[in-house]
Amino acid sequence: MSERRQKAEQDGRRGERLAALYLALTGWRVVGRRVKTRMGEVDLVARRGRTVCFVEVKWRARREDLATAIDARRLQRVADAARLLAPRYARFGEDQRIDVILLAPRTWPRRIVNAWQPHG
Repeated sequence: MSERRQKAEQDGRRGERLAALYLALTGWRVVGRRVKTRMGEVDLVARRGRTVCFVEVKWRARREDLATAIDARRLQRVADAARLLAPRYARFGEDQRIDVILLAPRTWPRRIVNAWQPHG
């Protein structure tokens, strides 16, 4: 693995740890981390009450880069993975959603609640 890729991996893991802490401080319980499926990976799975949240975490070195950190293609990948994971984490009748948490140094986390709206 290249040095640059290794640094990006470390930053991503740091971002996921910070996002998990942020979720815990806002009343969520993290029940899964870096959960892999054949369709992709979900960074964090969190639960609060009867809601299960599949969370995509994006860390950027500069706050300005957060605006382009997430796009429809990435969200589709998370949605596909979440669909496969839902039976493992959500009980019948529970709400499910996909959130995004954007992080950068010296900024408060930005959470996009219910970031994915399925088409059709």
